Amino acid sequence: MSRIRVLIADDHAVLRAGLKLLIGAESDMEVVGEAADGAEVVRSAQTTSPDVVLLDLSMPGSRGMQTIEELVRCAPSTASPLRILVLTMHDDAASMQAALRAGASGYIVKKAADVELLTAIRAVHHGRTFVNLTRPGEEPVPRRSPVGGNAKPLSPREAEVLRLLAQGHSYREAADQLGVSVKTIETHRKRLADKLGLRSRAELFRFAVEVGLLEPE
Repeated sequence: MSRIRVLIADDHAVLRAGLKLLIGAESDMEVVGEAADGAEVVRSAQTTSPDVVLLDLSMPGSRGMQTIEELVRCAPSTASPLRILVLTMHDDAASMQAALRAGASGYIVKKAADVELLTAIRAVHHGRTFVNLTRPGEEPVPRRSPVGGNAKPLSPREAEVLRLLAQGHSYREAADQLGVSVKTIETHRKRLADKLGLRSRAELFRFAVEVGLLEPE
């Protein structure tokens, strides 16, 4: 089985070295290149043909979302579909939504656990959306099992809202796809939190995978 080819783009050499060790230790991944600024990551993507670009948006010479768009434009010249996974310090919904609109397949904060980063790389490589995001002051909520326990069953509409939000869609985008108001989406989101204890985007994603709303690993 071919390994996932990863290009690491971050201006901090120590962080790149740590990521290279982490990714290189996985049997299904390999690091094919590194970049320290925006222009270099675009050039490296064209010459190394990565499957996944692990991209920091705050590098010197990087224009944030424009760098994502440039990477998307160079994707047809690569050997396989190019997926972009943003790895950033910016833990806010606006930045996440802008990155996904620009063409990123995933968005994960740098304080995430190593295992979550590896899961994110595999997820975006297989064409799925992965989002790790928390709200200020939000505490981690333990996941509940999709079967048994205290988890209450979801209605068909709640399941659909869960799937769309887990894929990284905004409330407005989910509302447009379902033909309902943003207020309706907000109501269903609150019910998901009340029923399942799912507060962050990452928890929505993990639960959606567990119950089969998104393709599992």
